[in-house]
Amino acid sequence: MNFIIYTDGASRGNPGQSACGIVIQSPDGVIWVQDGKYLGITTNNVAEYHAVLWACQRLISDFTKHLPTSVEFRLDSLLLASQLSGKYKVKNANLQVLHQQIKELEKNLGQVTYNYTPRANNFLADKMANMVLDKQLSA
Repeated sequence: MNFIIYTDGASRGNPGQSACGIVIQSPDGVIWVQDGKYLGITTNNVAEYHAVLWACQRLISDFTKHLPTSVEFRLDSLLLASQLSGKYKVKNANLQVLHQQIKELEKNLGQVTYNYTPRANNFLADKMANMVLDKQLSA
């Protein structure tokens, strides 16, 4: 199986209340997972990393019997896409830990690529993250 994954992190303040959103779909556009998760107080970059980490975890847990042969992540964070694809170094210690966790999980996912996509193309993952934040902040 092949998957396209859109992820997004959102933070109201930096650092501030944060959440992440993920959308896992097949290349023909069928959405398999569309979800958001509250992260607490963190930075936007940490939230972006948590989104990718959570998507990897969900792929492994939700598709155990049919792990992907290829995964294309489409991220609206150029920094994250560049760091995860090895073009930029990860200098922040907190991000290094998350980066390493993602790289370990990648070993279960076949060929993994990270591509930058404009924010307008990542609207569902953004919507998931912001819905969770709106719900958390109105509680």
